[in-house]
Amino acid sequence: MLTSEATGHISLQAKPQIPIQKAFPRVASPSPSPEMEAARESMAALVDAGLHDCAQTLGCFLVSSATASNEAGMSMKVESLVLHGDALHGEKEYRRALSAYKQAMQYSKSIPRQATGNTRSSGTATGRSPSPNSCSLAALNENEVKFKIALCHTALREHREALQEMEGIPSKARTLKMNLMLGKLYRISRNNRAAAVCYKECLRQCPYIFEAITALAEMGLSSKEFSLIFSQAPNRGSKVPGDSLDAQRWWNRYVEAQCCIASHDYKGGGLDIYLDLMQRFPNNVHILLEIAKVEAIIGRNDEAIMNFEKVRLIDPNIMTYMDEYAILLKSKSDYTKLNKLVHDMLHIDPARPETCLALAALWERKDERKALTYAEKSLRVDDRHITGYIMKGNLHLLLNRPDLAVTDFRGAQELRADLRSYQGLVRAYLALSKCKDALFTAREAMKVMHQSAKALKLVGDVHAISSSGREKARKFYESAIRLEPGFLGAALALADLHVVEGRNKEAVLLLERHLRQCADDSLHIKLAQVYAATNMLSDALSHYQSALRINPHNEAAKKGLERLEKQMKGVDPDAPEEDEENEADDVDGDQDDAELL
Repeated sequence: MLTSEATGHISLQAKPQIPIQKAFPRVASPSPSPEMEAARESMAALVDAGLHDCAQTLGCFLVSSATASNEAGMSMKVESLVLHGDALHGEKEYRRALSAYKQAMQYSKSIPRQATGNTRSSGTATGRSPSPNSCSLAALNENEVKFKIALCHTALREHREALQEMEGIPSKARTLKMNLMLGKLYRISRNNRAAAVCYKECLRQCPYIFEAITALAEMGLSSKEFSLIFSQAPNRGSKVPGDSLDAQRWWNRYVEAQCCIASHDYKGGGLDIYLDLMQRFPNNVHILLEIAKVEAIIGRNDEAIMNFEKVRLIDPNIMTYMDEYAILLKSKSDYTKLNKLVHDMLHIDPARPETCLALAALWERKDERKALTYAEKSLRVDDRHITGYIMKGNLHLLLNRPDLAVTDFRGAQELRADLRSYQGLVRAYLALSKCKDALFTAREAMKVMHQSAKALKLVGDVHAISSSGREKARKFYESAIRLEPGFLGAALALADLHVVEGRNKEAVLLLERHLRQCADDSLHIKLAQVYAATNMLSDALSHYQSALRINPHNEAAKKGLERLEKQMKGVDPDAPEEDEENEADDVDGDQDDAELL
């Protein structure tokens, strides 16, 4: 996909269309010389070879040559402009490419239609005409050039102009890549119905368009509806082989998994299907990444980290979802691995949004504002990267700017509503004391993800804010635990509720019961906090130590243990240390990335 980094290039602004006679003074000239035709053919070869810098320099000579008065000369001028646009596009000079393509369209209209009327919508896949000296002149393939103009507008994030250009291509003339582009543009403009039509047409031409499958699944298409679309595909190589039941089976299972994930059916559907597919395709990095992503969503962080590490062992240069992996490592306070990951990502591709977000995760502990600049940079690189909005929203919450966090999480939801955006919105609204908005958002999450224990817990979190709502909160937390017995988030929240209401014994029993099922460092820390609050310091010490044995990097356990040791020595843990200010002065707040790494 074309990146938007090219917006940083100095570009020529598109000028208003003016008559050709004024823009290019008429100079009497013969038909194109053999030398110029040879130069044009060489330019086409350079573009095809990807040597865009050489091609665009040669194009300057071709497009500035004297305009011929005959059809052959005009046709060569048009093709030279298209080739020049292709070369500029390859150099990511999108404004200049736009100008070249539009000039080609304008010159094409000056060629007498009787010579080319039968070929205006046909032509080569590159939008170029055959040689002007060929027996029959072929006109510019206007549909291909319109598509290239749309690609330039998209790279410049001018989605409305790109959509307008694409809609000018007749539906019967649209190729697979055109339908895919149009589907994206309709989705960006929130016209899901029109987007679905385009994506379905893509799958009728080729059922293996992963982007179309993901988009349609998110729009609510069922696996049965997908099967119906696949059956309409023409009988050619791109169709799922009818005589191979095994091929049909694994592909239909993959599509079913996508439908389950889109409908938030993670455990009973998506994850189980992916695990089944791994038996058929061992070491498949795409499926491993999808498994890791789902495990992170449902809270199986250790398993997710393990699968991300497997992916990096298979393909050390993979970048997909590595920002999610970085966030997981940060949550585990494993800064050694996070440091190594960021170092590798900077070496692979420092311009990717995933790299920016991994840097944000690394900087968050040292400098939240610098972390925020990296999150913002990720969105400048790709303004449809959902994790960028989530990271930015969480950083705004840390910086005590919940008003800006609301905008960030809403931006994530406009692209795709998921649990993290709902959680962030609830936290932001509560920080703004907008309890009604927080409750409405939590209930909306529960409706969208009706089988999600985390959505139930989110409603409980809102009720737990007020003393009058604590009984409701308790019921929601207990319902979440019944729905998902191993859900530690609900168990920890319920334990907090017991402590607030003075039921320390119930909190201890609840935590110990879950601890017997899952030896998790967060459970040990919560138990240590409860014991410390009731002055059972030796028991608290034991649980802090157990937490650090499970996860030596756990910052909460380290801080809790340090605080507890002061209590045991009879020192006020909240009293400031004598040299605390001097230490703060010694810290260089302007560390660069190399120093941090």
